[in-house]
Amino acid sequence: MNRSQIKDFTKGNIMKQLLVFSLPLFLSNLLQIVYNMVDMVIVGQELGLEGISGVSVGGDVSAFLTFVAMGFSNAGQVLIARYIGAGERKKLGKFVGTMSSFLLLCSVFISALGLIFRGEILDLMNTPDASRDEALAYSVICMIGLVFIYGYNIVSAILRGMGDSKHPFIFIGIAAVLNLVLDILFVMGMDMGAGGAALATVISQAVSFICCAVFLIKKRAEFDLEAKITDFVHWDREMLGDLLKLGTPMAIKTASIQISKLFVNSWINSYGTDISAFAGIANKISSISNLVSAAMNTSGSTMVGQNIAAGQFDRVKKILRSLAIITLTVALAFSVIICIFPDQIFTAFIDQSNESEADKILDIGARYVPIAVMLFFGSAMRAIMNALINGSGNTKINFVTAILDGIVLRIGLALLFGLALDMKHYGFWLGDALAGFTPFWIGLVFYFTGIWKKKKVIK
Repeated sequence: MNRSQIKDFTKGNIMKQLLVFSLPLFLSNLLQIVYNMVDMVIVGQELGLEGISGVSVGGDVSAFLTFVAMGFSNAGQVLIARYIGAGERKKLGKFVGTMSSFLLLCSVFISALGLIFRGEILDLMNTPDASRDEALAYSVICMIGLVFIYGYNIVSAILRGMGDSKHPFIFIGIAAVLNLVLDILFVMGMDMGAGGAALATVISQAVSFICCAVFLIKKRAEFDLEAKITDFVHWDREMLGDLLKLGTPMAIKTASIQISKLFVNSWINSYGTDISAFAGIANKISSISNLVSAAMNTSGSTMVGQNIAAGQFDRVKKILRSLAIITLTVALAFSVIICIFPDQIFTAFIDQSNESEADKILDIGARYVPIAVMLFFGSAMRAIMNALINGSGNTKINFVTAILDGIVLRIGLALLFGLALDMKHYGFWLGDALAGFTPFWIGLVFYFTGIWKKKKVIK
């Protein structure tokens, strides 16, 4: 049987493997950010700050609803890598069937809950009255299309777990181009506002998911995916248990971070439409800080997972060193760029001919630059240790990180700086940025204790 599609990361040049595997992941993340930015830019040009605020709030809500997909698909990716590293490829088909059906069922349930409580969710977000209709339209359409977002996360996680990051990039590239075309059609041509931007995103995600799923089905023999229809109906209890054991703390970590961001942004929204609109711009800049971080975290987790399962502990240490070199170098480059060109970056999202709006954005952005630099380095440093924590499959450390990073410190520091020290919206942004370093410090302790070397964490 041809097994060339599965990548073995237990041997070979580590730096080259990281760069080759992570480059498509980086480009995929870049494309996702670009087409999310396109939503905001086009809506901002058509509707001004109210439109940007609506997309920002609606985007925050829809991002939160993906926490189960993000947590459990990342866990599935690690488990697939561990099956490969341990030489248990015959389990891949049954595991894929179990994971896929479980997550698709979750997407339907979460989508229904979101639609039922859509009004209450926007109230909790302190959505400005001027942008409420746009935020509601954006979030509702994303809720309806949630199954496609979950589906894409499932199939891309399967491919990444097997070491294939190239094809998910190709399919997200198709989505990015389609999203741009549909944004222009729906928002500018048909005057559908934020709802049109959301519809463009959902259709693009659906096409990307379908293309990726068809590819995986056609190439299933090359990936050793001997899955049967019954594997998607009759779940393997032991495999589901492993997925829940590892995925639950990962989902809690994702959810807690998203909850804390919703909490922070709800306070920020209370300071008015101008601040709410800039928060949307700030979130996009924050997402840029996660570009390399997310790619390195994903590729590093797969490589660490395979090598721990194979007992290659010295190689794991070399992987972490290579991750540090790459992520910190990029963080420094991003920091230099935003320090030199802050005005050009912040005003790229708005109609610059409107001097009043431009002045407001630049005034807020001038004090945001140091926070952006902290975000860049926080993302770089947590990627290193998240790769170790996730790749090791240690559920306890994942859970501790989730609670401290997502709830205790993010909300605690935001309240400290924002309210107790009366730094207002800047204080909330500062607290969020400082909390981003938490996984690094926890991971550093985890690394030096050597607990990660225990291969029995996931059976």
